[in-house]
Formats: sequence, C-alpha cells, structure tokens
Amino acid sequence: MANIKSAKKRVVIAERNRVHNVAKRSEMRTAVKKVINLCKAGDKEAAKVAFARAEVLLDRAATKGLIHINKAARHKSNLSKKIKALG
Repeated sequence: MANIKSAKKRVVIAERNRVHNVAKRSEMRTAVKKVINLCKAGDKEAAKVAFARAEVLLDRAATKGLIHINKAARHKSNLSKKIKALG
C-alpha cells in the first residue's frame, strides 16, 4: 500500500475509475449482444433500434478511450452487416 498521501488518493481515484469503466464496458457489451440476439431471432426492426443504441455506446466508449476507435468501427460494421443480411 502507498505511504504518501497523494499516492493513497491516486489509489482511491484509480479504483473509482476502474469501477466506472467496468460498468460502461458491460453496458456496451450488453448492447452489442442484444443486437446479435435480435439478428439471430430475425427481428430486423428491433435490431435496427438496438443497433442505434449500441452505435452510440460504442462511439462514446471509443471517444473516452475505453476501447480503441478501430474496435468500435469493426463492431459497428459487423453489426450492420448482420442487420442488412436479414433483409
């Protein structure tokens, strides 16, 4: 454990940020899985609505540095391909 006051503070802040990041990452992954499951079920309209939400979450995660920009782009591309294949 840290001895210096500022180092102790950084430990607290790092833990707070970690918990926040875990929650945001989980929210993003859940949105992506929801789109995939709707595509498997064949519900194109619901998948489009869910994709719009997932797209926002992916972009926000990439902007905040939670995931890489290219990863967000890859996820969006793959999800849109799945939705278009339903047509």
